[in-house]
Amino acid sequence: MAPIEHLYFHIPFCPKKCPYCCFYVEEGSRNKTTAFVDALILELEKASRSYSIRPKTLYFGGGTPTSLLVDQWEHLLAKLQRTLDLSTLEEWTVEANPATVRPEKAMLLAQAGVSRISLGIQSWNETTLKTLGRVHTANQAFKTHETLQNAGFPEINIDLMFSVPGQTLPMWESDLETTLRLAPSHVSAYCLTYEEDTEYFEKLTGGQFIQNEELDAQLFELTMERLISSGYRHYEISNYAQTGRDSKHNRAYWEGRNFLGFGPSAFSTLPNERTQNVCDTAAYTRRMLAGEDPVFSREVLTEEIRLKERIAFGLRMDEGLESAILAPWESSVIHFEELGLVSRDASRIRLTHRGKLLADSIAEAFV
Repeated sequence: MAPIEHLYFHIPFCPKKCPYCCFYVEEGSRNKTTAFVDALILELEKASRSYSIRPKTLYFGGGTPTSLLVDQWEHLLAKLQRTLDLSTLEEWTVEANPATVRPEKAMLLAQAGVSRISLGIQSWNETTLKTLGRVHTANQAFKTHETLQNAGFPEINIDLMFSVPGQTLPMWESDLETTLRLAPSHVSAYCLTYEEDTEYFEKLTGGQFIQNEELDAQLFELTMERLISSGYRHYEISNYAQTGRDSKHNRAYWEGRNFLGFGPSAFSTLPNERTQNVCDTAAYTRRMLAGEDPVFSREVLTEEIRLKERIAFGLRMDEGLESAILAPWESSVIHFEELGLVSRDASRIRLTHRGKLLADSIAEAFV
């Protein structure tokens, strides 16, 4: 097997779980997080003995990686740099919450080699932030962005969310304009989804929230219009970047590359298998400290599964798919082409501007 080039580390701790979040997260304490960091290091050291690892990208997600304390980061970074050969590293990303970034922590990460910060702002509007249950204010977000700039990170990604209950078109337009004034290298703009086992899903099914598909489409179109006209390339349905500043780690994921995931709930994808670690921090920590396997589920990756994923993710990206991949569905391609939802040239099929509004529905026709 070729060396594994992409590593993901799941830091499950958050100051508070947001009501729309479906990821595995929990509130942390110093004792709990210290034991977790030790377990994470043990998992990494075990993997380094089992696989050939030549990382091109590292990604710390969550949860809120920046909720770890400075001394915990120092311990983790020292072990990581001793365990891995980082000479081939091209991108190192850490997700951050504006409420958990201080200058000392920002400088530590920058000096360690972190090249990209993904800043979870979600909105610059106080009402929207309150609706989302965020623990930071707009003012904190501005100050954190300034702190990250002063620390010297080459790439700062701003994460935003639209279709939030109570959010209007002018409110979202203001969020976009505020973001553009800061000129980030990358913007992620996600449409709120109501996932099962979340407080938001319960409110939707209980009638407290109502989805408005027409407004969702207007917000998405406004996002495309404002960001593209401002020089950002819409390289994936929810992601926009200045030229040459795509997220390399996320692109590797969308392209179906092999990667290793560390931490509770983390997935790993290998040539013929996908595994997931146990979705319980205490159980994960206990297993690792006892020398046991943290994996609780395994899936055989057949050619059919790989093809379905390649189609679903490929259609979301601006370069689209090779025409040959969709040849078995030629009649569907022609149908979508006649509707103005896809376009094609001699070798590739892509979603049109209109097609991007229906990306998931179009993908379902092929998978």
